[in-house]
Amino acid sequence: MAIIITGSLLACNETSQTPASKETGKKGSKELTETIGKARPSIENGIMTPEVLYSFGRVGNVEVSPDKSYILYQVTYVSITQNKTNSELFIMKSDGSEKKQLTITNTQESNPHWIANGKKIAFLSNETGSSQIWTINPDGGGMKQISNVEGGIDGFKYSPDGKKVLFIKNVKTVETAAEKYPDLPDASGRIVDNLMYKHWDTWVESVPHPFVADLSGNKLSNIKDLLEGESYEAPLAPFGGIEQLAWSPDGKTIAYTSRKKIGKEYSLSTNSDIYFYDVETGQTQNMTEGMKGYDVNPQFSPD
Repeated sequence: MAIIITGSLLACNETSQTPASKETGKKGSKELTETIGKARPSIENGIMTPEVLYSFGRVGNVEVSPDKSYILYQVTYVSITQNKTNSELFIMKSDGSEKKQLTITNTQESNPHWIANGKKIAFLSNETGSSQIWTINPDGGGMKQISNVEGGIDGFKYSPDGKKVLFIKNVKTVETAAEKYPDLPDASGRIVDNLMYKHWDTWVESVPHPFVADLSGNKLSNIKDLLEGESYEAPLAPFGGIEQLAWSPDGKTIAYTSRKKIGKEYSLSTNSDIYFYDVETGQTQNMTEGMKGYDVNPQFSPD
């Protein structure tokens, strides 16, 4: 029996490594040498220094294969000298044996999911400059790019039948000063006419929206914004992610979390709701209307 506990854990020694290569070819030895990976710090007098702490691999996004025989997970490493992190994908048997590193790259691989009944793994990679969906075989081969969405993708879920993909993408909602006043192309100021203009240290100039797309021939097509024309957040900014969206078991309905308020009303309320979106008709229904407070992270029962 193997138990995975997520958090700031030290990644196990990999007993087998089959690094993934992009379709353009394998990484050169120099590039691989510079890749941020597992560190081997020097511990003096048994003292836990910040350098030792940062050398730990952070385990996350753990998923058990459909047949329960394998465990898929990502490990994020830190380089203090480069002031950067790097995430890689790993797999091992459920009994803890046959640990294998699937990717060794200078780009971020994250959010892995089993697809095709365990025959493939889908994940996010910023190999092409923005975060896109890629797939890889469980043995580390056959790495292919699936999406090419402008601006990148923040999270995704395949439909139960594998024919559609639900994903999150930021949608621009605020005009910059230069866009509003073309005669001032170098203007860097911001025009604020909405009370909710900032989340902590981040200016609200775009909002996350859920999109659904057809998957055909390893490419996305017929991409549709579930909140097209609306300036609401779904999932909730700034901390919400793909866990706030869900497919129904028959793939006909998408549940998503949103707080459909703006301005002062948004700033005074914590009342978010769960909405059902009919994939075929495009109709949306508020399923928690009247329930005050946060309603988040929907999950359908198996039936």
